[in-house]
Amino acid sequence: MNQWSLVFYKTANGRCPVKGYLDGVGAKEMESIVFDLELLRKFGLDLGVPYVKSIRGKLWELRTTGRSQHRVLYFAASGKRFVLLHAFTKKTGKTPLSEIKTAENRMNEYLNRR
Repeated sequence: MNQWSLVFYKTANGRCPVKGYLDGVGAKEMESIVFDLELLRKFGLDLGVPYVKSIRGKLWELRTTGRSQHRVLYFAASGKRFVLLHAFTKKTGKTPLSEIKTAENRMNEYLNRR
């Protein structure tokens, strides 16, 4: 099986928001998120509910449940790559628009750099 690769989005100043989020969640929670990221890498577009959900346009969310609800927003890029744009702890029923906008801005910026 030809697996996908995971690309961590970096800001213009070199900061990696998703890695920063992972560093802040604690070992047990990070383990759950990394497990789900590995599922995404292994199964790619075939990975479905409850692990992933379409947000809008090209934007998708990886859904991890540990002690908290964790979300990693990403999109599929050419060359079998998933670009991990943004991560947050979900505290409401719907994904907050501010979180979606952050990911969309990063996706547009990433695509414009190419």
